[in-house]
Amino acid sequence: MKNLTFALLIISGLVFTSCNSDDDTPPEEMTTCTDGIQNGDETGVDCGGSACQPCQTAIDNPATFVFIRNGESTVSFSGQTTRILMGEELIAKLKDETTTEVILDAMFAHEEGNNDFSDMDLNASDKSIRSKTAASNDFFSANTADQALIRADFEAWIKAQVDDVFPSWNTAASAGVAGQIADGSSTRYINAQGLEYNQLINKGLIGALMVDQALNNYLGTGVLDAGDNVADNDAGTPVEGKPYTNMEHKWDEAYGYTYGLNADEANPNADLGNDSFLNKYIGRVQGDDDFNTIADDIFQAFKLGRAAIVAGDYTVRDEQAEILRGLISDVVGIRAVYYLQQGKNAINQATPDFGGAFHDLSEGYGFIYSLQFTRKPNTNEPYFTKAEVDGFLTDLLDDGANGLWDVTPETLDAISEAIAARFDFTVTQAGS
Repeated sequence: MKNLTFALLIISGLVFTSCNSDDDTPPEEMTTCTDGIQNGDETGVDCGGSACQPCQTAIDNPATFVFIRNGESTVSFSGQTTRILMGEELIAKLKDETTTEVILDAMFAHEEGNNDFSDMDLNASDKSIRSKTAASNDFFSANTADQALIRADFEAWIKAQVDDVFPSWNTAASAGVAGQIADGSSTRYINAQGLEYNQLINKGLIGALMVDQALNNYLGTGVLDAGDNVADNDAGTPVEGKPYTNMEHKWDEAYGYTYGLNADEANPNADLGNDSFLNKYIGRVQGDDDFNTIADDIFQAFKLGRAAIVAGDYTVRDEQAEILRGLISDVVGIRAVYYLQQGKNAINQATPDFGGAFHDLSEGYGFIYSLQFTRKPNTNEPYFTKAEVDGFLTDLLDDGANGLWDVTPETLDAISEAIAARFDFTVTQAGS
């Protein structure tokens, strides 16, 4: 994967962008403004015409994700942390065979004040996982039909875990029979087709919740520039009772879906993998030598975009949003291919390791599902449509009557190649 080259010159933490001067303006019409540079710099700037506009913007790009106004941090993403924590408890509960569908559904669609979680703060919250699943402004505000289908998928997987897998918890799984299957030192619990529902729900939420909200909601101009956000941000007018402007907060909410559980929010790459969702898999991709700059590239784009908002430079902000769309989508695509290839390797052994294979392929199923929430930079399109994703998932299970028990290496390679072809990486790079 090629290293990311930013389009901006960064020197000592400052990024400068210049406007074009009007070379046709006669000298006598030039005016000098003493406040033509943003951020309080009163250096005189000559601008053409009677209306003086900023001819240069200085962006103070800090070393870490620290932004202060009047001595108080303006960074806040508590709602994202809450939903990640709810997701963690839901994923853990999916492996408790004494749990009922009612309990799991309530965790997915939490209502304020209900005792759905072990954490009392989560119970008191008005947030839920379901309300933000397939809920982005850019992809789903006008696509409620697909939104309903996607939410129904998660509810159906929860129901199937309770109805099909829990009753067979102590049964030895075999082709066409749900139950448990050994995977080295672990025991996996699968349906009759070899799917681990807890894994595909986990990885499916990475796309349907974290990626969709970050890339297609909070980093979109429809959210960042909504209402009076631009005017308020230009004036430095914070949300009433808060230290941040609305635009700053929206950007931070995308940041929160990526780094919401890291110990140090200002320097989150110091402990990547601190949740079971997007953050964990940025770390996993970072650990591959073919992609070993991706974690820093993502962090730098988040940081520079936020600094650009403080400076009122929305061109730079939007450039960083497009960079993030490409990089975070890469994470989803890379891991989809990785798990398909790891599953193939486990099946291809002289004595197939079905437990390891089904675990990897269930993760791959979830990452393939998440491809429909990715975003091609500078477009309003995902890397793969819902129909294409549904086609891959059908292909994964239709080599025989017993789903993953019958899947062939050729099918896994074909899906892997089709995914990699849309991205800037190869199957060899992603699958190792």
